[in-house]
This record gives sequence, C-alpha cells and structure tokens, in this order.
Amino acid sequence: MKRDFLKMLLIALLPICAVSCIDNIPEEEVLPRDAVSFDYYIDQTEEPKYYLDFYVDSRITFVNTSPATTQGEVHWEFGKNSVAEQAEVGNDTCHCYYTKAGTYKVKLTIGDYSKEQVIMIAPIKPIVKINLADSVCEVRSSLVTFEVELPNPQNKPATFNWKFPKDTKSDADEDYGTFVGQGVDDLPAPVKFSHIGSQQVQLDVTLGDEELEPVFLNVQVGYSEKVPTLYYAVQGGRIMAHKLTGGKQPADMEIASYDLGIASGQHPFNILFKDSSLYVLDAGKQFYYVNDVDGVLGDGKISVISKDGKKVETMISNAGQAAFDDPFYGFIDGDFLYYANRNTGIMKVKLTDRDKMYNTTEYPYFVRHNHLQYYGLGLAYGAVSRNFAKINGVWHWSTCHTATGTYCFMDDDILKDPVSTGDKALLPEEGIILDGAKIGSFHYSPKHDKVVFCVMEVTGNHVCVCTYDEWKSLEGAMGAAKQAITFNGLPFASNLDGNLPAVEGTGVESVGITQMAYDDMNECVYFAYRNNGNDTSEKPNTGIYCYNLVTGAVTCLIEGVSAYGVAVNNTPSKLF
Repeated sequence: MKRDFLKMLLIALLPICAVSCIDNIPEEEVLPRDAVSFDYYIDQTEEPKYYLDFYVDSRITFVNTSPATTQGEVHWEFGKNSVAEQAEVGNDTCHCYYTKAGTYKVKLTIGDYSKEQVIMIAPIKPIVKINLADSVCEVRSSLVTFEVELPNPQNKPATFNWKFPKDTKSDADEDYGTFVGQGVDDLPAPVKFSHIGSQQVQLDVTLGDEELEPVFLNVQVGYSEKVPTLYYAVQGGRIMAHKLTGGKQPADMEIASYDLGIASGQHPFNILFKDSSLYVLDAGKQFYYVNDVDGVLGDGKISVISKDGKKVETMISNAGQAAFDDPFYGFIDGDFLYYANRNTGIMKVKLTDRDKMYNTTEYPYFVRHNHLQYYGLGLAYGAVSRNFAKINGVWHWSTCHTATGTYCFMDDDILKDPVSTGDKALLPEEGIILDGAKIGSFHYSPKHDKVVFCVMEVTGNHVCVCTYDEWKSLEGAMGAAKQAITFNGLPFASNLDGNLPAVEGTGVESVGITQMAYDDMNECVYFAYRNNGNDTSEKPNTGIYCYNLVTGAVTCLIEGVSAYGVAVNNTPSKLF
C-alpha cells in the first residue's frame, strides 16, 4: 500500500517538475518608433571623397525613414544658406548643400508630426603637408616640399598663392618669395630657408570667387651645428625656444625663436628642464596677497612639456584651492621637483607624478618657515618666497617680505615640529646671505665660482655678480649694489627703479627677474627683464639678456620680448 502511494505521488509531481525546468524566455518588446525620422549622408562620387566631414558645398542626401503608418505630406526645411536640388515638398529623398559654414537645423514634417536634427557645416580649408628631405630641417641646406589637399565638393577653380619668409631660396639658390599655383597639383619647387627658428609660410587660396581664410605654417628650422637651446615663457603668450649659437652663425643669418604652440599660463615664474622635458610652474592669476578666506581662489599648476612641444601633461594642479598654495618657484634635485608656494614652505613631488591635485596628505611640506630655527630670528610669518636652489648640498632659500635675505640650511636642519622663537645656539651654521636684502633670483656656477643674483631694493635694484664667498660676506643691499654688472656703462637695473612702481604686483611683492639659467657651452647666464615703462638709453629695455661669465659682457639676446621663467637644455642639438 505504501509503495502504491509513493508511485502515485511521483506521477503527480512529474508535470510540476517539467514545467519548472523550462527556461522563462521573455517576450520581445517592440519599442515605439518615432513618428518621423530621417537619415542623411554625403553624396559624392568624385575623388577625393569627404564622407566624414560636412563641408560647405558638400552635396548631402536626406532620406525619409519614417514608419509607413505616419501619413501626410512630406515637407523638408533646411534653413537659410541652403540650396535644395529638388522640390522640398512631397519627396522622400532630397538633396541640398550649404553655401556658408555654421550650425543648421534640418526639419522633416509629415502631417501633424515633425523631427529636427542639428548638423554642422565646416568651412573649406586647405590641408597642407610639409615634407622634409632630412630628419631635421637644417638652415640653408635642407630641402622642403609641400603637398596640399583642398576639399572642393563642387570642383570650383582654385588658385593657390604661396608666400615664403625673407631670403627663402630654391634648390638653385635663387630667391623664392612667392609662388602662384592653379590647382592642388601645381606646387612650389623645393625650398631652403636662410634663417633659424620658426619660419612662417602663408598660403592664400581663392576658391571660385571666394577667398578662404589664410593658412599659416610654422616650419621649425634648425642650426647647422649642435648647440644648446634656451626656453622661455612669454608674458601672456606662449612657451618659446631659441638656439644658443654664441654668435657664431654667419652675420647675415637671423635667429628667430621657435613657437612651441603652447600657452605660457598666467604667471609662469619658473621653467625647469630635466631629461627632455620642461616643467613649467604657473603661479596662476593671483600671485600677491589676496583675502582668500574660503581657500578656493587657487588656479596654479605645474605642466610637463616635451622639449619639442608635441606632448603636454599636468603634473600637479591647485585649482579651486588656496591661492597661496599655487606653485611659484622650483628646483629639481635627483628624481624630485621641489616647489615653493607663496609664503609658507616648499613641497616635494616625484618627477613621474601626473594628473595630481595638490593635497597635504599626499604632498606634505618638505620644509616650512616655522620648521627652521631661523623662525623668529629672521624668518617670520608671511615671508614671501623667491628662488631657491641646492648649492654644494646646502639649500639656499630667498625671501622678500617680512623676512629678507637668502636662508641657508641642510636637510638635517629641518625640524619635525614648529618653533615659535628661534634659538641662536641651534641656528643652521650656513647662516643668512645678504640679511635684509630682497634677492629676487640667483644662479651659481661651480665652474666659475660665480653667483649672479638680482637685488630688488629701492636703494639697489641691480643684477650683481661675485664669488660664492663674497656673496656670503656681503651685507645688505648697498653691499650687493657694489657688485652690480653694467650695461651701456651703467649698473643693470632690475624691475624696480627708485620710487617708480613695479611692472606687476605691489612694492613688497613685485615680480622682478624671476629666474636665471646657465648655458654650459657659451658660459652665459640668461634672464628675462621687463622694463617698468620708462624706456631710456640709460636703462635696459624689455628683453632677454645674457651675462657672459668669462668676459663679463652683458648683451640683449632677444629684444622686446616680455617673459618670466627661462631654462636651458644643455644637450647640444640642431633643433630641440
């Protein structure tokens, strides 16, 4: 009896098990389609075909793809500057082109329904390619050829007017100032450039009856020998490079700077060079005192740029944080970049860091003013940073407000805890250089045992030079002024001059000469000087200057350029 009951129970459960083992396949959901829809594409059979770009004059095909259930008369609207090639009413397929570049709304209406689609029409621009016979375009020897491609959907007649920089030569050394070509295959002969730097070629194109926007090409022309390269950050401009030939180029050969095509930033006070990369320290918009009570006005950053300008990365940013924490001045030692903020201390960043936001957890201070025994015995709250560097294992840190001078210390002199007052018995034995003088920038050359430095005082304001021991023994601004170099027979004045205002900033936080850089091959120190507006024969004009450590001569390398940070790539090269 028990066996019969179990058999009956098993038979009863079989249908339930069969049902539970079947997969639950969801029914396909049919999504509602728009009542009105259309596709569009470039309709072109001629070569070259421009399928991806909707240019002026491109023939565009519009196709009605609305459901069959949508009933009513088909009506297309293409907007002004459009030319329809057939009736815009009653056709499921319509063709049109636009005579002006811009953004247009195409509308398809069928009965009571409609659909709009925004399309972008691009202006016609020549696409120019430069071909070099050599890996580097060498001045007066390398031949350069050009190719040009012109999107021309309606095959209008085109005239190409090429304009070359001064003294451009043909392969036969004949002057080659201009060339007029008819069509993309009518090209200039190979050319050679006679001067160094970014040489600009201009191409003006007339298409049909319309003159297109000119195209400007910068051909980077290198020197015939390998020499160092100077980099500088133009005020409100771009990062530039300049070959340092030491005046050895032919007398009729001009040296223009290379435009790397990268914006300098707002206040790029320092540029550092290491291993084929430039590290640009931009202090942001606000570099002097600001009442940033919410700590959100910071906008400074450190950018890393390849030496040829083809790659740009952000190393660390201070955007949206305290303005006083922006990066102002820096120094590279080994695998680290050290940078000073406005008035508190110095941070330490790995050279490999990228896309970082400044924070005190990841980037604690390497040193703060109140973590040195100078605090209260020279250094004080609000001491505004200027240039710093490590010389013979000793840090030299210049400040220009509430504490003035160059404070010297070793790594072991940095305290773990802050101090409120100094203890003379524990002061770093390296001491303070030019206590009481505002040192804007400095550079030390071990080879020549010379320090070139800028004193920013009302009574001094000179670029000076002396030995390292002399530098340490100088007292105050007047002592430094006696070491001033001369230009045009007079002391070389820095940004400030007597009671005249600074170009930028306040009296206690003026910009001045922000950096100096050394060229091994030519044994020169370079710095950017910005005149305060009183240009006279007795005072240097704005430009980048060179001080020769061997001859003592001061010359203007680049006249008229207003710049901040400077750096030298001392690895000789013909280009970068």
